[in-house]
Amino acid sequence: MSNIHTPEQTKIALLWELFLTIGCKARNPEARTSQASDHLTIIPFKLPLAASVDSSQLAGLTFPTALRRIWSAMTDYLNEIWRTRFFWMSLVRMDLRAKYRGSALGMGWSLIQPIAMTTVFCGVSATLFHQEIASFAPYVMTGLTLWSFFSQCTSMGCYIFHQAEAYIRQHPAPMAIYPIRLMLANTFHLLIALSLAIALSIWGTGFPGILPLLSLVPSLLLIMIMGWSISCLLGILNVYFRDVKHITEVALQILMYLTPIWYPEQLLREKGLSWLVNANPIVPFLTLVRTPLLTHEVPSVEMYGLATIIAGGFFLLAALNLRQRESRLIFFL
Repeated sequence: MSNIHTPEQTKIALLWELFLTIGCKARNPEARTSQASDHLTIIPFKLPLAASVDSSQLAGLTFPTALRRIWSAMTDYLNEIWRTRFFWMSLVRMDLRAKYRGSALGMGWSLIQPIAMTTVFCGVSATLFHQEIASFAPYVMTGLTLWSFFSQCTSMGCYIFHQAEAYIRQHPAPMAIYPIRLMLANTFHLLIALSLAIALSIWGTGFPGILPLLSLVPSLLLIMIMGWSISCLLGILNVYFRDVKHITEVALQILMYLTPIWYPEQLLREKGLSWLVNANPIVPFLTLVRTPLLTHEVPSVEMYGLATIIAGGFFLLAALNLRQRESRLIFFL
């Protein structure tokens, strides 16, 4: 593998070296035996990964003991993620700066893009479906905002481990931080666009109230969990099957027209296509965000429950796949 690194990679590597020197020396004084001038040396200490707990280790244990063993492994893994927070937060900042480097407006494009897309879709949709602009504009913007988040997590998620190959080979960090990196970068743009949607909703339908706005917080947490899970799953799949990224591109184009982003959800139900709405995993998250802004009400417990089941199911699937393949993933990059 080539030892030529970009300035950004060298900067992160130096940061990682300093961090490991401070944080890991007391834990394993003999782990760092390389020369101080070698900033890209692999640090040979073992992470307490959840993958280290398998069925053979749990055999013969009572249920409470096995549960404590699993819980201990999970907390150790989460502690490792938290311990490396400065590293993956630096990666998020680097991604945001790289995206807008050389741009005259910089992060201003995060505001311009949703406004422009909402204007176009809202103008066309309001004419076709005879909707009032004041109430339909927040509907369209929330749909485009969430769709942009999920589509970016999906399309870019295919590349998260390939993109981070240099870091994975050099730094013994939990693999879960790389989907976190992508999810947080997209969450930044999601929050900007969502703030515009809230302002547009206040202009069009009035102030929704404190409680409906606060209900967006658990909704956003579920959306972030869903984004991490999608990125992690597709990232793992694309490591083993390189056609996944191409299949994903086609699937996203189809799913965009099957999701009530810029047209009323009721349109599909009136045409006898309710099953398309009910089978779409994105629709519950759209409802969680749209309900407080458009109807000024807190989403129902049933809708929160459905979104939690979907996000929890994807999260469990992603976590189990990562647990089984984390230690071997590097050999397929």
